[in-house]
Amino acid sequence: MDFNNLDEIIDFAIAKEVEAEEFYKSVAEQESFAGKKQMFLEYAAEEKKHQALLEDLKSGKAGKSIDDYKFKWITDIKRSNYVHEVDYRPGMAYQEILMLACKREEKALALYNELQVRAETEDARHVFKVLC
Repeated sequence: MDFNNLDEIIDFAIAKEVEAEEFYKSVAEQESFAGKKQMFLEYAAEEKKHQALLEDLKSGKAGKSIDDYKFKWITDIKRSNYVHEVDYRPGMAYQEILMLACKREEKALALYNELQVRAETEDARHVFKVLC
């Protein structure tokens, strides 16, 4: 990934969040069980929040929305490291859905860790840290 400035980094991250939201909405539509459908819609809503945070950063309004953020680091037990990539298929088991989400979030974490290092401003670093 080569970026020339912070705006390009943020645009890339926004596109990834939009893609994730669309993915989760799409699979929610394919689910016949209400509980699974709702879980995917909750994942989509979380991605939408990430998109809004990035858009606020780009417009210069991120300061207040992240100032009060309380970081709670969770130990990574690397469970998803022992799982192959999982493709969505309608009716997949709950455990498989969680592994699908874990693998997707694992990639997002790697992206935001890299973007945090490349960030040009403290606000940008803070936003990417929040997203991590």
